[in-house]
Formats: sequence, C-alpha cells, structure tokens
Amino acid sequence: MSFDPHNAGRTVARKGRSLAQGFAQFLLRGRTADLAVAVVIGAAIGTVINSFVRDIFTPMIGALLGSRIEFSGRVIHLGAEEIRYGDFINDVVSFLIIALVVYFFVIVPTNKLVTNAYFEPPPDPAMRKCPECESDIPKTAHRCMYCTQPVQPSEPA
Repeated sequence: MSFDPHNAGRTVARKGRSLAQGFAQFLLRGRTADLAVAVVIGAAIGTVINSFVRDIFTPMIGALLGSRIEFSGRVIHLGAEEIRYGDFINDVVSFLIIALVVYFFVIVPTNKLVTNAYFEPPPDPAMRKCPECESDIPKTAHRCMYCTQPVQPSEPA
C-alpha cells in the first residue's frame, strides 16, 4: 500500500460528510430540539424570577415590615475582603420560588399522571358494557344482571 494524495483527499471529504450527517441526525433526533428549547426557556424564566425577587418581592417584604429592605447591597467587610450576603439571600429566595413553581406545575401533575396510569386496573377481557345501563357484564351473558335487559352474547376472546 502506498500513499495516494489524490485518494486521501476523497477519503477525508467522505469522512467529513458522514460526520456532518451524523451530527445532523443527532440534532434532529427525538427530543434534542425540545431539550434545547426547554433550557433556553428555563434560563429566561430564571431571569424573570430573579428580577421578580429583586425588584418586587424584596420591596414588598420591606413595605410589610415598615422599612425599606434592600438585600442586594448588604455586605460584611472582613479587612480587604467583602462578603456579599445580600445577593446570596436574593438568590436563595429566587431558588425557592423556582423550586416551588417547578414542584407545583411540573412534578405534582406528572406524578398524578404517572400514578393514574400505573394504578388503574386494566379492563377485564371477559367483561363488556351493558348497552342499556353501562354496567360491566360477562361477555357470554344473555341478560344484564343489573337492569335485566336482554343482550346479545358476544364471542369470548
């Protein structure tokens, strides 16, 4: 085997195309775009919540307590260093609000859907609905045991 510079260029181009095609398939596969949108929306919501805490929530707390409270400017001086605990308080309150929103608007509904899906009993294949009273009756019944309406028996499955 000897090195052919003309063929080497074609091999690199072929590998580059397959790499680009693989990357395009990765981006367009399943939930990748949905995940990207969720991350961007989540970051935007985080910014809005931080602004809410800093510009609305904290001043409302100050109004309720009768004095102006501004956490973001609170600092402890330790020699030449500063500990900005006010910004930390704002960030903790923002985190708690985001966690509550996620819990009540994402986790609780998801748990409810999953619980209902897993714990609903599957329909009994030997039963069917009575056309008159909608009660469950055996598939081979000639008469409903609840409303006594005559019904045509269906073939057992």
